[in-house]
Amino acid sequence: MRLLIKSAKIVDSKSPYHLQQKDILIENGIIKAIENSIDQTADNEIHIKHLHVSQGWFDSSVSFGEPGFEERETLKNGLDTAMKSGFTSVILNANTKPIIDNAALVQYLKTKTQNHIVQALISGALTEQSKNEQLAELFDMHQHHAVVFGDYKKGINSANLLKLALQYVKGFGGLVQVFPIENSLSQQAQMHEGLISTSLGLKALPRMAEVIQLKRDLDLLKYTNSKIHFSCISTAESVELIKKAKKEGLEVTCSVAISNLIYTAEKLGDFDSRYKVWPPLRETSDQKALIKGLKSGIIDMVTTDHQPLNIELKKTEFEHAAFGSIGLESAFGVLNEKLGLEDTISYLTRGKSRFNLSTSPIDVGQNADLTLLDPKAQWTFSETDIFSKSKNAIFLGEKMKGKALGIINKNQFYVSES
Repeated sequence: MRLLIKSAKIVDSKSPYHLQQKDILIENGIIKAIENSIDQTADNEIHIKHLHVSQGWFDSSVSFGEPGFEERETLKNGLDTAMKSGFTSVILNANTKPIIDNAALVQYLKTKTQNHIVQALISGALTEQSKNEQLAELFDMHQHHAVVFGDYKKGINSANLLKLALQYVKGFGGLVQVFPIENSLSQQAQMHEGLISTSLGLKALPRMAEVIQLKRDLDLLKYTNSKIHFSCISTAESVELIKKAKKEGLEVTCSVAISNLIYTAEKLGDFDSRYKVWPPLRETSDQKALIKGLKSGIIDMVTTDHQPLNIELKKTEFEHAAFGSIGLESAFGVLNEKLGLEDTISYLTRGKSRFNLSTSPIDVGQNADLTLLDPKAQWTFSETDIFSKSKNAIFLGEKMKGKALGIINKNQFYVSES
C-alpha cells in the first residue's frame, strides 16, 4: 500500500524534521520519502487542514473487559476506541474473568487482537488469579509474548513473594509491574485522606499507604538488582523516592494517571462518583509534584488508566460506587490543554521502550507508526464523543484543545470522518 500524507507538521523531537511541514510518502508500512512536496501517485492520500503528525501514541494501562466483562467493553470495541483516540499501541490489563495468569489466556488475547491496526500487548498477572499467594506462570506467559506481569490495582502483601518475582524474571528479561499500595491501609477507603475527606465523613486513603509500599518495593529492587515499573503513582513523596532511586542507578520506571494531573480531591465535594478513581485524586501539592516529575523525566509516562464500568457500578451511593473511569477518548485534548503540544506528545510516546516496544522516529526508512492530529481543535467533551461501550468518563464537560484525527500502523490506516 502506498499512502501519501500532504502538508503535515511533524511533531517528533527525535526526528530531523521536528516542527517542519512536509509531505510524507509511506510504502508497505515504511516511510519512503519526506519532502517539501511529493507528487508521486499513491493508493490513498491524506490532506487535512491543520494536520500534524507524531509518533504513534502508547498507553501502558487499559482494561477492555473481555473475557468475562464484555458488557463493559469488548476487545474489538476497546481497540476501536484506542484507534479513534489516536493510540497505536496499548497494554491490556489482566483484570478479566478469568484473570490472565497463564499462557493459554495470553495466546487467546494475542489471537483475538493480532489483525487490528492497534497493537495490543498483554500484561499477565503476577500471582495466580491475582490472589497474592503464588506466582503465576510467568515464564510461560513470557514465551507467549506477555510484556509485563502485575496484579491490577493490588499491592503485593508478601515481601518474599515480590522478591522471588523480581529474581525470577531476571532469568528471561521479564518486567514486574507493581501498584504501590499497602493493602491493610486501604481497606474501605473512598478517597484521599485530608480535610475534604474529614468534612465529607468518608473513610480515606493516606499518602503513606502508597509511600510505605513504594519504599519497601524499592528496597527489594535494590536487593535483587532486577527491574520494576510502578503503575500510577499519585503522591509528591513517591516522586522524590523514585528520583532518589534513579540517581542510585536502580532500574525503575513509573507512570501517572492523567486524572491525577488534572484534578484534585476538591472535585469530590459533591459526592460525584465520576471522580472516584484509584489511586484517588490527591491535593494540589501532589498534583504540582507529579507534573514537575513528568516534565523532568522522573515520571516516565502518562496513562489513561482506561477502565470501562457498567453504569450501575457508578451511579449509586458514593460509598458503594466502583473506582475507575474511561480515558482514551479525552487523553490528548485534556493534556494538550493543560501541558501544551510538545510535552503532551512526549508523554504519550516516550514510555514504549520500557516494554521493549520499538520506537520509530519520523524519518526515511523507519516504520510508519504514526498518529494524525489537529492540536488547535477546540471542543467540549460530551457523551457523543465517547466510543467506549461504557460512559463512566471523568472528563465529561471538560474543555479540550486538540483532537486525534487518525493513526497509521501495521501497514494500515484510519482517518476520522469528522
